[in-house]
Amino acid sequence: MKRKSVSYAKWGYIFLIPFFAVYCVFHLYPLLETFYYSFMDYQLDKGSMQGGWTREVVEVVPKWCGLDNYSSIFSSGSDFFQTVWNTVSMWLIGFIPQILVSLILAVWFTDLNLKLKAQGFFKTVIYLPNVIMASAIAFLFYNLCSKGGALYDVFGFDVLAENAWSARAVVGFINFILWYGNTTILLMAAIMGVDPSLYESAQIDGATSTDIFWKITMPLIRPILSFVLITSLIGGLQMYDVPSLITNDNGNPIVEGKPMLKTLVMIIQTNKDGDIGKASALSVLIFIFTLIVGLAMMLTSEDNDKKKKKKKARG
Repeated sequence: MKRKSVSYAKWGYIFLIPFFAVYCVFHLYPLLETFYYSFMDYQLDKGSMQGGWTREVVEVVPKWCGLDNYSSIFSSGSDFFQTVWNTVSMWLIGFIPQILVSLILAVWFTDLNLKLKAQGFFKTVIYLPNVIMASAIAFLFYNLCSKGGALYDVFGFDVLAENAWSARAVVGFINFILWYGNTTILLMAAIMGVDPSLYESAQIDGATSTDIFWKITMPLIRPILSFVLITSLIGGLQMYDVPSLITNDNGNPIVEGKPMLKTLVMIIQTNKDGDIGKASALSVLIFIFTLIVGLAMMLTSEDNDKKKKKKKARG
């Protein structure tokens, strides 16, 4: 007699139900609501009493306003383009040294020929800043750079309040310190996943370490590099905690009436208790931009893989 085969496929779907339930409640629904409110004139007025805020919130009924929220963001008097430049520049200042240092460390730690001692200790030290809260490191650098701090005595001026690029460099350096350890771990995992026989064959053929790095390691870890770039860009566009803490939400220094350290999310946080429609519109713009960049990176990597497969087929 033939025994009936037991299908366990349904259990996979059953175990996925909690994930989709949490995703729909805490991610999908707020996302759809954000799109909805971006087309609404929706403001909250907390009112004032004797110079202080009251606990009573006067809620205005949302009214359809079309693209007014988006047009106000792109208007001539808006700080949108300045905040975009601030956000991107601070992300680049932190990301470029982050990826370079992480690549060097990942190659060193995975190279058996170097025989580095106490690797576990150094890996722990490198990753440790990623465990520390960003607020703690931000307050540390705020005290170092402000008047009376060690860096103030070295440079002779308030690094955070008197020069735009020095303040951006501090924010970029903090982000570098926080995330280069995580990037190093990811790149180490990618390099360790490369078939060792490829390296052995290259060494037998007389390839130098530089040739092996550029012609074997880099092409094979490209998917992880793309992942690091996309996730870092998304995190950079959502930058908030570090510049907010070291400038007390003001985005100082102010040059020609424009804040040099104010980011996109700082504008959202400023409007979330007031002009909800404008905050929602700005959130939608960030979402669309990150979606376009992510899709472009994915399509580019797929096109490169297809071209390589065609060349191999022709060969």
